[in-house]
Amino acid sequence: MGRLVRIPNVRRLGAGAAGPDERSPAVTITPERPQTNDSYLDRIAKYIPGEVLSFFVVLNAILTQVVNTSGKGALMAGIPVMTVALAVLFTCMVLVPLFVWYVHEEGDAWKTNAAVSTIAFPFWAYALGATAFMDYWDGNLAAILLAIFTVVSGLISPRLDQSLAVRTRTDQPAGQEMASAAAVPPRQQRPQLDLVGL
Repeated sequence: MGRLVRIPNVRRLGAGAAGPDERSPAVTITPERPQTNDSYLDRIAKYIPGEVLSFFVVLNAILTQVVNTSGKGALMAGIPVMTVALAVLFTCMVLVPLFVWYVHEEGDAWKTNAAVSTIAFPFWAYALGATAFMDYWDGNLAAILLAIFTVVSGLISPRLDQSLAVRTRTDQPAGQEMASAAAVPPRQQRPQLDLVGL
């Protein structure tokens, strides 16, 4: 199971018999099912922007502490704390699609995942008691909104990539074509931070 929601599977329809020049006629790749490998519950879990929410919770705890000790009129470096809270909320919302783009691998429906996770972020932030929503926060409303969004988000499934849906190939012999279809493309490697030398 990958970190992000995956693009739907494809299967090969039968290739015709090899012709006199030992080349296969057109081979079509079509969707096996209109669903993805990810189940409804998998999609719900993968659409939660957990890593960015963890970062947000730390920053929000600092802001909440300032408001609790000094009030909503408190200043942080000359800037009202509520303005800083809004800036933190919007900055984290921008970080969600950037993070999804950074962790995506070959075959991930990262655009769908980024869109749904970005929309999910304010619902989760509100439910976690974001300082920016302090004047409007209600625990019951937060639970209702989060429950509704969570149920609906699992219904959002990525579409099959049209470049994979129909492809005609006549340039390879039948044996090589079937072998290349079974080959799985290598996953993209992301740069890793080396903490050993620190």
